[in-house]
Amino acid sequence: MPPIVPARFLVRVAHPCPYVKDVPTTGDDADHLVDLPDAARLDTFAALDGRADFADVRLAWNELGVAVQATVTGKQQAPSGDVSKPWASDGLTLWLDTRGDRTSHRASRTCHQFHLLPAGGGPDQEEPAVAQSKINRALQDAPLCNPADVPFRSAKVKGGYRLEAFLPATVLSGYDPEQHPRLGVYYVVRDHEKGDQFLAVNADFPVADDPSLWAVLELVK
Repeated sequence: MPPIVPARFLVRVAHPCPYVKDVPTTGDDADHLVDLPDAARLDTFAALDGRADFADVRLAWNELGVAVQATVTGKQQAPSGDVSKPWASDGLTLWLDTRGDRTSHRASRTCHQFHLLPAGGGPDQEEPAVAQSKINRALQDAPLCNPADVPFRSAKVKGGYRLEAFLPATVLSGYDPEQHPRLGVYYVVRDHEKGDQFLAVNADFPVADDPSLWAVLELVK
């Protein structure tokens, strides 16, 4: 019988987020938009709840913004999606709070929700796409960005895909790493074939709406 309270709910984690100066990479001929080190990986501690991860999610930062890299493996099917329905699509949903005090159960203007999809854009919904959406029950909404302002790439890898994005400071309301080096962070990787991978507790908890349930991201330089 599984425990009533998941083990990962009992542990609040502060994830170190390394400083990487040379992101995003410029030039169309570059192999990667962002290529982040092992130190940038967010550990989900899934084994505490008897689970195993299928995605490797990494975050890094510099003065210009936050770099995101997610690699999904172990798949046999191609990813699918619809950018107008990101919650029903394969890909990564990332929440960031540029203040990260985690004292309120409702989102503020500094709380953001981004969707990075390997498919779902274009006329045939086969192109990668970025979207930002409002957070349910928010006291104030973060400004919605123009997806064209977010550098983004998706590429096939053996048994899956890799997402690379750079969230510039201009789309992160309140981003000030010198004055506020602790951010709130949460993510879910959704996959119709593999299931859902959460940073910690799953959708039994209101992680999509409640920033107090998010983890801490410490910007380390």
